[in-house]
Amino acid sequence: MLQDAYGRFFEYLRLSITEVCNFSCTYCLPDGYRKTVGPGFLRIDEITRLARAFADLGTWKIRITGGEPSVRKDFTQIIEALANTPGVRRLATTTNGYRLYQNAQKWRDAGLQAINVSVDSFQPDVFHRVTGHDRLDEVKAGIEACLNADYDAVKINAVLLKGINDQDLDLFLDYVKNRPVSMRFIELMRTGDNVDYFDRYHVPASVVSNALEQQGWVRKTREQGAGPAVEYIHADYAGSIGLIAPYSKDFCKSCNRLRVSALGKLHLCLFTELGMDLRPFLQADDQQEELKLFLGKSLQSKAVSHFLDEGVTGGNHRFADIGG
Repeated sequence: MLQDAYGRFFEYLRLSITEVCNFSCTYCLPDGYRKTVGPGFLRIDEITRLARAFADLGTWKIRITGGEPSVRKDFTQIIEALANTPGVRRLATTTNGYRLYQNAQKWRDAGLQAINVSVDSFQPDVFHRVTGHDRLDEVKAGIEACLNADYDAVKINAVLLKGINDQDLDLFLDYVKNRPVSMRFIELMRTGDNVDYFDRYHVPASVVSNALEQQGWVRKTREQGAGPAVEYIHADYAGSIGLIAPYSKDFCKSCNRLRVSALGKLHLCLFTELGMDLRPFLQADDQQEELKLFLGKSLQSKAVSHFLDEGVTGGNHRFADIGG
């Protein structure tokens, strides 16, 4: 199994398949996606070989990310390929939801089991302001389509932004009152290109956790293979609330996930330096053992923490480059 020098096991892979996104969220791609000259994104045969190697090493959960993964014309075929990889027991994706209503059932039938949808506000004008698109109604319709398609898990992601959505907790709670969805608040993280934005809009996740606890919400026991969210539940609500707080104490202690960018680079941390190129090991089926050996050795250089609390953001300039 994949294990680092600190005894952490890695069961969870976040696999980006594109850097392209059709939204222009203020915290991620405020100027929209800008195509650059360089190698293309991972092909489906490369993706299949990559997933097979990780699964052989004990990684049983894969999340397909982007950019916006559904902009790829072969997205459904990628789902099918990953869902049929021996050893992969959990297949999820994160999406902005713009194609969700039309495709929720098709993706479920192809083998997708869980889905996260980005909704930073349930106020149409605020949603438009953050994403650059007036599509809240169709995104919400897509979420309902996922519930009707019987996904194992439906989650909603919102980046906490001071003065924009941090005062709207009641609106988010109303949404999960009668829906079995997890509403997850993600604390804004500082990157190489967002220092001014971070200083203006960052709000600690503790603002939400304190408000939840005052209203009777209690922490849920962490499930095996779960991501970094701390989950809260309440007897009067069908849904739950999750908090992803990277600046919290011991956030990295339970790290169980690795990232591969759409260009095939292994990132040991969201804030790692430049990533390690896996593509030379993805060109033929007979390279599997070489690839697995490289993955195991690379993991030994993973740091104990991201050091965000010390102002270190690493070589990563934008989350869009490695799938958030």
